[in-house]
Amino acid sequence: MPSSKSNPKPKPSIRLEFEAIGTQWAIDIQADASKVQSLASLITARIKDFDRAYSRFRTDSLVAAMSRKAGAYMLPDDAQPLLDLYVQMYQHTEGAVTPLVGQVLSDAGYDTHYSLRPKALHQPPAWEEVLQYAYPVLEVSRPALLDFGAAGKGYLVDIIAEILEDCGVAEYCVDAGGDMRCKSSQPMRIGLEDPADTGRVIGAVSLTNGAICGSSGNRRKWAGFNHIIDPRTLQSPDTIAAVWAMAGSAMVADGMTTCLYFAGPDMLQQYFSFEYVIIYTDRTVRASAGFPGELFTTGKGTLHA
Repeated sequence: MPSSKSNPKPKPSIRLEFEAIGTQWAIDIQADASKVQSLASLITARIKDFDRAYSRFRTDSLVAAMSRKAGAYMLPDDAQPLLDLYVQMYQHTEGAVTPLVGQVLSDAGYDTHYSLRPKALHQPPAWEEVLQYAYPVLEVSRPALLDFGAAGKGYLVDIIAEILEDCGVAEYCVDAGGDMRCKSSQPMRIGLEDPADTGRVIGAVSLTNGAICGSSGNRRKWAGFNHIIDPRTLQSPDTIAAVWAMAGSAMVADGMTTCLYFAGPDMLQQYFSFEYVIIYTDRTVRASAGFPGELFTTGKGTLHA
């Protein structure tokens, strides 16, 4: 779940706000007003295409088709960066980050109807038991409900940022519910939401050209679960209160906010380029040496290293 708050500087000339893929979007751009309608149309159409491919919450998506029938599926043109990242995340988290967690999430109650009513959970199969991936084909040996929530929204943020750049927008901030990618001539100050009190910030970072994503179990939480479930233990991790990652792309930053629940940051930084800060449930903090921000103390408990 995202847990960042932006305060763009300098102030953008135009803001686009809308809801899509279950979250609120705010896109700040420096652009001529005459381009706004065409940009908005491009963006909304692209989000719909992405959702139609990767959403497990709709019955007409490519993912839904894979859940109903085994076979070899042609992937969308944009799929390779996302699938390649999932292969790496699966390898470097010993299988904890896997698209095959989709059925686990659904059975836990995070299903198409958001029932939040858990059923019996079962460990998902290993990647190699079900999936054969060689872009542009993903072969599913038996029906499987896939979930790309660990990095999919971040990747969509990147796609929208690329649309803006292709249309000549030089400065922007794409914010999809707190997962952000920005490009600005002046540093943007971004607040980090306190997982113990969403009305407070516990720190801030500066961002000029790059992405920041956050994850916390405090917003979507039910029956002992949150939106992250370890497919090996069938439980939601309970030692981390919130985590943020910064990277050149929102896809990588988003993916790392999930990986950090399951793998050590030092090991992950051997394979992925990102900076991070982790707030544990006991209010201890761990941050990478290059994390460009600061942390505060709050009335909900002192943060300490």
